[in-house]
Amino acid sequence: MQNLVILGSTGSIGTQTLEVIDKLNGFNIFALSAGKNIELLKKQIEKYKPEIVCIQDEKDIKELKNYNVKVLFAKEGLMELANDEKADIFVVATSTTVSVEAVIAAIKNKKKIALANKETLVMAGDIVMKTAKENNVSIIPIDSEHSAILQCLNNLENEYAKRLWITASGGPFLNNSRDEMQNFKAKDALNHPKWNMGKKITVDCSTLVNKGLEVIEAHHLFDFDYDNIKVVIHPQSIVHSFVEFVDGSFLAQMGVASMHIPIQYALTYPSRFEGIKTDSFNPIGKNLEFLEPDLEKFPLLKLAINCGKQGGIMPAIYNAANETAVYKFLNNQINFLDIEKIVFETVENTNNITNPTLEEIFEIDKKIRKDLAFIAE
Repeated sequence: MQNLVILGSTGSIGTQTLEVIDKLNGFNIFALSAGKNIELLKKQIEKYKPEIVCIQDEKDIKELKNYNVKVLFAKEGLMELANDEKADIFVVATSTTVSVEAVIAAIKNKKKIALANKETLVMAGDIVMKTAKENNVSIIPIDSEHSAILQCLNNLENEYAKRLWITASGGPFLNNSRDEMQNFKAKDALNHPKWNMGKKITVDCSTLVNKGLEVIEAHHLFDFDYDNIKVVIHPQSIVHSFVEFVDGSFLAQMGVASMHIPIQYALTYPSRFEGIKTDSFNPIGKNLEFLEPDLEKFPLLKLAINCGKQGGIMPAIYNAANETAVYKFLNNQINFLDIEKIVFETVENTNNITNPTLEEIFEIDKKIRKDLAFIAE
């Protein structure tokens, strides 16, 4: 029985992870962490009986006083979980930067990492992967695209693989003009045609920022040069990514648009089990389109890749500016196209630091968010 820690248990990936666990043997819910959704967390405590929970705000402890569970708080609580000898696997499903230090601590303590959180590798990919290599720890991606690449590589040496192709649905605005996009509201950006995800990541899909972040992640996860990682628009979301090999062969991973499959694969890697039932994929009658991304219409994709190539603190700057802008958009403080304006201006007005320490990365992240806090307020 493996003891599972879910960071972000009340979010989209966290709740789907628990649905996978319901149908999968061999796992015990040891600890859960959550942000503000204490009501859902209480239901999860009642059902899964974890030994520990970690909550964002200490004032919420009164809500958990009637539950037989140890309660930890904020970043310090996550660090305590990372150092707990009983924990075996960490599912990192938070949508913020708060878990980055905890992930690194968990790696140092030889914990397996099932990673859905993008900030960890975007902000500190060099440090995280170096730490993982030094400690012989596996970081298994939960993202459907990176899971697809992992499955296609199938433990083959990178020398046989020529390019990684990351697919994108194109988001809700694939067929809209820039003029139309200017007037779209949060409800429009959240109307994703294929995937059911959290609000922030769904908005990132509408700008193709999500794909830019995934390119940076793929660079770190699979040790591929940026020039050998391509993004392709695939509106049907049937092919979740593919790998091009040196002999001209392509291997693709295909299936229904369900996060349950990559979540389960990350938990059971490299084995496969029947587990949770998903809708069966029937290839009969399916048409597959693959389109070049429009970088003039979605310039934040190109900017993300450029920041990744520059390295240093540039990916962290990009991530902090985008996250701040997205939440302002979700709060109706700025227009949709203002997101890219904010990100471009922030990146262009910030000097890079090569080979930064973790402290320098966190410092610039905090500064960017503080500098942008008063925009449109």
